[in-house]
Amino acid sequence: MTTVTTTSSTAAAGVPPMARRVKTSLASRSASVIAIGIALFWTVPTFGLLLSSFRPENDIKTSGWWTFFSHPALTLQNYNDVLFGATGNLGNFFLNTFVITVPAVLFSILFGSAAAYALSWMDWKGRDWVFILIFALQVVPLQLALIPMLKTFSTLWPFSAMDPQGLAKFVDIWIAHVAFGMPLVTFLLHNFMSSLPREVMESARVDGCDHARLFRSIVLPLIVPALAAVGIFQFLYIWNDLLVGLVFGTPSTSPLMKALAELAGTRGGEWQRLTSGAFVGMVVPLIVFFSLQRYFVRGLLAGSVKG
Repeated sequence: MTTVTTTSSTAAAGVPPMARRVKTSLASRSASVIAIGIALFWTVPTFGLLLSSFRPENDIKTSGWWTFFSHPALTLQNYNDVLFGATGNLGNFFLNTFVITVPAVLFSILFGSAAAYALSWMDWKGRDWVFILIFALQVVPLQLALIPMLKTFSTLWPFSAMDPQGLAKFVDIWIAHVAFGMPLVTFLLHNFMSSLPREVMESARVDGCDHARLFRSIVLPLIVPALAAVGIFQFLYIWNDLLVGLVFGTPSTSPLMKALAELAGTRGGEWQRLTSGAFVGMVVPLIVFFSLQRYFVRGLLAGSVKG
């Protein structure tokens, strides 16, 4: 007992006083109450949007969502119009977004993890300069590359013309999303991979593992939480993307976000469709996030401690 107390006291003595005060303040009851209050305040607009999606059209256009509590009225007509009506019909757009998002996320993680391994555990000339370049590319706005990439796609590899009725029409959008997402994915995975124990990597090399087997059998299983965290980031970004889908897509490959932008009508007055359509688009990202939440939290903390 004395040893444990002495060790704890020593560890506490090594923590700066300001850090101890901050930790104590954040762990207090008042800080918890403030955090809960901020969370509730932050979710009020989302709750109002959800409530509005079930209100009749006339109520949405003539009164605020908070009047529901004095004059309650609910209907599923908004969701019926959005999902199955002639003006909504989001089924095809939903499928397009799935076809765009899933391969783009998988390719981003595949290429990004391979690049991160090469930058973390392979010695080659110019490695540090390449990493600096990748880090710098994160601050370059993707809008600068949209038109040059579009011209390149239309002249060098017009995939849409090769198979206008098949998956080839999505290749341009996949390449664009992977290219724009690679700097961030590579940077994040590099931070996770570089924190892996060097002893494990050296032991595997002594046992005869080449880089391919080392990456496949040891590194990938160890960074599963990091892959899940990065995958969630990429999935949410690509699923909610509008700009890339507008520039590189065609009428037959339009993503869900484009359909949602058009649901408001030419004058922005169709709020009953927009509210319900917004929650239709939120269903899949919420399912993905809550399904991988355990890995997401572990992935955020995986690279915080070296060794």
